Amino acid sequence: MDLTTVDCLFSALDTDGIVVIPDLLSAKQLRGMQIAFETKLRRLRWNNFDGYQKTELYRHMVEDVLLLDQGFVDLALHPLTKQLLTRYLGNNFELNEAKGWKSLPTERDFHGWHGDAWYEQTGSMIPREVKLAFYLSDVRSGSFNYIKGTHRRQHPRPIPNNEVADIPSSRIIEVNGEAGTAILFDTSGIHRQGVPMREPRQAVFYNYHDPDVPLQKEDIDYYRYHPLLLNAAFLGNLSSEDQRILGFGNKANYLHAYERKTRHTTVQSVSRAALEIAIRVEDLRERARARWRRLRKR
Repeated sequence: MDLTTVDCLFSALDTDGIVVIPDLLSAKQLRGMQIAFETKLRRLRWNNFDGYQKTELYRHMVEDVLLLDQGFVDLALHPLTKQLLTRYLGNNFELNEAKGWKSLPTERDFHGWHGDAWYEQTGSMIPREVKLAFYLSDVRSGSFNYIKGTHRRQHPRPIPNNEVADIPSSRIIEVNGEAGTAILFDTSGIHRQGVPMREPRQAVFYNYHDPDVPLQKEDIDYYRYHPLLLNAAFLGNLSSEDQRILGFGNKANYLHAYERKTRHTTVQSVSRAALEIAIRVEDLRERARARWRRLRKR
């Protein structure tokens, strides 16, 4: 991409806090990502069955998407993405999170206006953070909404609807688009998932910031920004810059022997007991079949 186009895209990101980039990847790359992501959505993650996680009512979460397909790594390290991020964030940024969601149809405004809180808000400084959103499905409703020019104005927090009621519609970007649409945005700007959502939406979100910025306690407790989980098959021919962006060798946010606080213990106990019964029944059946085969040979 020529320098003039890059300059225009950066200017939009810097001025508005958001820039939309269509067709960042090829149709072949997109299709591979869609197939791999759909596979994770077929079942809830459980025991030795991989799948999605369920932590909230209206979304199915797929963590660590860089494990799934080469296209997800290519997206994270796309030359245009790197150019824009380097201009906006400097030379110390890393990709700190790579996950996605299937958002379910709803009329409820369950993910309202907000800026993304992620750092320890001890002073007036607002560290820069950029997310790359990438649609894996066509989005005609429930699109990503962003209020232009609200970035780096205040520490990120939930924003009540009454605080944005007088914002002119001309300042609100609603990013409807086809699968493959990419959005770069400063997360301190006011944004939300639009409502209503008429059909399921699949999208991934990559989070880029300086890993040396102190994190808020909530994200440390949840181990949200754990070192990236990567698939060795997708990591050929990485430059030193690519390795830095993926956090090779950086243990700044690594927590040794981390154990997440247990939730829904009763459901887990019932599921574990049911699995134990099923395995025991399977074992008894196999032993009975083996005994029957031995008897038939006599």
